[in-house]
This record gives sequence, structure tokens and C-alpha cells, in this order.
Amino acid sequence: MYRYDEFDHRFVRERTTQFRDQVTRRLSGELTEDEFKPLRLMNGVYLQLHAYMLRVAVPYGTLSAPQMRQLAMIAERYDRGYGHFTTRQNIQYNWPALKDLPDVLDHLAEVEMHAIQTSGNCIRNVTTDQWAGVAADEIADPRPICELLRQWSSLHPEFSFLPRKFKIAVTGAPQDRAAVAVHDIGLHMHRNADGEAGWEVLAGGGQGRTPMIAVTVRDWLPERELLPYLEAVMRVYNLHGRRDNKYKARIKILIHELGAEEFRRQVEEEFARAGTPEVEVEQRELARIAAYFAPPAYEDLQDVSTEFELAKNGNRDFANWAKINVAEHKAPGYAIVNISLKPVDGIPGDATTEEMNLVADLSERYSANEIRITHRQNLVLPYVRKRDLFAVWSALNDAGLAIANLGHLGDIIACPGMDYCALATARSIPIAQDISRKFADLKRQYDVGPLTINISGCINACGHHHVAHIGILGVDKKGKEFYQITLGGASDENASIGKILGPGFSGEEVPDAIEKIIETYIAIRGESETFLQTYRRVGADPFKEALYATA
Repeated sequence: MYRYDEFDHRFVRERTTQFRDQVTRRLSGELTEDEFKPLRLMNGVYLQLHAYMLRVAVPYGTLSAPQMRQLAMIAERYDRGYGHFTTRQNIQYNWPALKDLPDVLDHLAEVEMHAIQTSGNCIRNVTTDQWAGVAADEIADPRPICELLRQWSSLHPEFSFLPRKFKIAVTGAPQDRAAVAVHDIGLHMHRNADGEAGWEVLAGGGQGRTPMIAVTVRDWLPERELLPYLEAVMRVYNLHGRRDNKYKARIKILIHELGAEEFRRQVEEEFARAGTPEVEVEQRELARIAAYFAPPAYEDLQDVSTEFELAKNGNRDFANWAKINVAEHKAPGYAIVNISLKPVDGIPGDATTEEMNLVADLSERYSANEIRITHRQNLVLPYVRKRDLFAVWSALNDAGLAIANLGHLGDIIACPGMDYCALATARSIPIAQDISRKFADLKRQYDVGPLTINISGCINACGHHHVAHIGILGVDKKGKEFYQITLGGASDENASIGKILGPGFSGEEVPDAIEKIIETYIAIRGESETFLQTYRRVGADPFKEALYATA
């Protein structure tokens, strides 16, 4: 993991001191809420429906055990005993008191964390594959590049006040687990004809009220040119991006209006105009950063673990969990453990103080002191020896965290919705809970197979409903909550935007509507065909007929 240098420490401490003074002036009435708003947003503080909310940055979703314990302490001391992991690999606290927030930021700084640039029209937290550095299919670990981008974008004088918020995702594997095609900029590592690793640069993806899949700006870019090329992309956007209408301010709208070819031309022209830039990615600097991401000292293990195989044979629940929640590791004898934060009737992404402390303990004992947050609101232990999997599962099982539903019906993404968010037009959490109860039977989930359900409480799409196999969007109609259903979305290397099936449903009707969709899929699927494959083969008509024929 990356460690702060002297500048990082000083910078974060100075910002915390500044914010303490700003909060004091707000509480005394010296600052009005309107005057305070831009100051708090620069420090990740939002004003929600019922209280302030603090969004803490977790760069590229990577945490140490001490950092997780500190997050647990903050939840216990300053919130209501839990935190909410988000689709940007961050954590949010929904109930902190304004007077306590400077102390919270001090506690974060103690473990090299902060909340800077988790809000505002700037480059937000850079996200990546939750299995970065350990995935068996990976070309290279993208996290050093993510850290380089974090340092480059933090308080960048040219890009701190963009037309709109800006999000970057990076993946170093052929299989896209970072959803790069629905980000303002997506970076996808490929090899060229000579076998050299470089970056495909995508731009203009996004969700919200105008969902779009990104276009490729460069097919392949050598790593040494990455920063100057991204600066060229950002300058074209900063120059032409709309500032008069926030609904048309994202880079996706600019590319749509200019046209992809014209946008590429302007980026290449700006890139060439800059000449040999001072910000070129120097191998020395990248090597310095990469040293912080060196893998742990792996033991020389056989890939087949006798202890693991015996445990699977002796415990069906453990075997199911291992099949669903454990992924292949690049190092022989190791595995990637995925911890679902989606219990039946639970709130997707929430973790209690006790659960966070347990995961910290397990990471310290079994996973080289490291934890990852996923954009599907789950957690990962990336360095577990196969012979230790049963011990990890046993501890998780005792705590109710051995939920074997990863990538299935119960693994639902949901934004906070109208239970918390001031922008929401409908609730998300109760809908997720109702669906999870409807499909609580794990055997049935396995019979259905891989399937994603994402729920958003408003058109801003924080729940990523556009790129779910089944997406659910809450809308307000004359003071009543209704839910539109979309089908066919995906966020992987074959990304697609889901299509609205038809009129919306009341909240009470949604679980039965999902049931009809599932039953229709099971009736028409081909042999070994997933839900998404079936939908792409037959289209929406069979599902529309099932939902609306007798309406």
C-alpha cells in the first residue's frame, strides 16, 4: 500500500486545521449555510435529509487493517455504529454531528486518510478492479497508476473547478471489473502487436439522466505518455464543457455534441501542441510508487490444498461459499476472498463497527494486512492461503458475514435513496430488502445463476441501475413512489445500457415483477445460458409480455 510522504502529511493536517476554523465560524453564525457549503463540500461533507453526511476517500478501494479499525472507531464514536460502503469504493457516515467533523478528520489523518475531493466539480476518487494485483487474468497491477493519478489530480490548479464532477476508473485485466466504459475517463490495459503493455483511453461514459457508453479516444497509449495525454483530454473538456447548465456539463455531453471524431482530433491536437511535457510519466517516479505495491512475501505453496479440499468435502455450506465467493489468485496456493455485505433483509453496503473490526482482524491474520472495497459495495481479502479458507469462513460465518451470494440475486447494489439523500425521489433500501427476502433461498439463486440487480433512488443513478442486468429506478409521480425496470445493462468489457421495459410499478409490486422476469428467463433460457445472454438473444418482448400482458 502507498504510504504518505512528508508533503501528504502536512497537506492533510493543514486542511483539517482550516476546516476546524470554518466549522467554528459556521457554528457561531459567522458563516451562513450558503457561505459554508462550498467549504464543507471541499472536505466531503454533504447536507442530507436529516443530518450532515461525511464521505471518506479510500483511494482505489485499498485499506489496511489499522485504517479499517479507525473507520470502525469513527462509526462507533461519532455515528450510529455503522458505515456505508459506496459504489465509488469509499465509505460514508450518515449521522455525524457538525461539531465533531474536525475531530473525525483528525482521526482519519492519523491513519493517512482524508475526505478531500470526495465532492465538488473536481477529479474524484480514482477507482479500479477490486482484485488489482492478485487477479489471475491481470496483465499488470493498475494501482501504481491509480496512485499516480491521485497525486496528479489532488488540488490540480487547472482541474479543481471543472464544469462538473469527474470520475476515472482503471483496470489492468482483460475482464473489466472496474466499469471503465461508464466513467468520464476509463483506462483499460492492453498489449500491442509487439506485446508491450499500454492503455486504451476511453472518455465520455457515464450514467445519470443521460446514460452513455464511453468512446475510445486512443486504442493504445504507452504508459510514459499517459499523464500528458490525460491532461490533453481534460483541457479540451475544461475549455468546452458547459458551465451554464449542470445537466449538460459532463464530458459525455460534450463528446456527444462535438462528435467522437472531432473530440479525438482536438485531444490529439492539444497533445501534440504541448510537445514534450514536464509531467511525462518518468519510470523512476512510477517505480518509486510501484515499490509500495510490491506483493507480500508469498509462501512457496502447491496450488492444491489438502486442508481446503477436505474442508469442502466435510461442509456443504463452506463448499458453496468457496464456489461462489472465492476467486482464483495469481499466486499458487492462494485465493481471493470476497465478503458479501448483502445479508437477507440487510442494507447493501452497510457494515457495523463489529463487522469492520472483524474484517480488520482477519486481514491482519490471514491477508497481509490488506482489505479492498468493491464498487458492488462488498469487501475483499486479497491474500488468503487456501489452507486458511475454512478458518476465515468460520469466523465470517459466526458473525453472519459468510453470505454466499456474490454475483447472484441477493448481491444487490442500492444507493441510500430517500431514507437519507436530499436528491432522491424514492426509497431504494426497502426495495432491496424486499427483493432479498423474496429470493432468500440460496439454492434458488444458484439455479438462476449469475445476475445483477441495481437500484437507484433517483435519476442521478448512484445505484448504477443503468448497467445492471435488472435495473430499478425510483421516480416520483404526483407524490407517489414508482419504480421503472430496465433490462440488459452491463458494466464489464461488453458494457451496455439497460432498456426501460415499460410503465413503472409501485414499491409493493416490484418483488413480484422481478419474480415474473426471473420465471420468464428460466422458461426460455438456453442450455448454460446466463440471464444477460438470454436477454441479448431474445430481446425485451418476452419479458414485457410477462409483465404487462394482463395489466
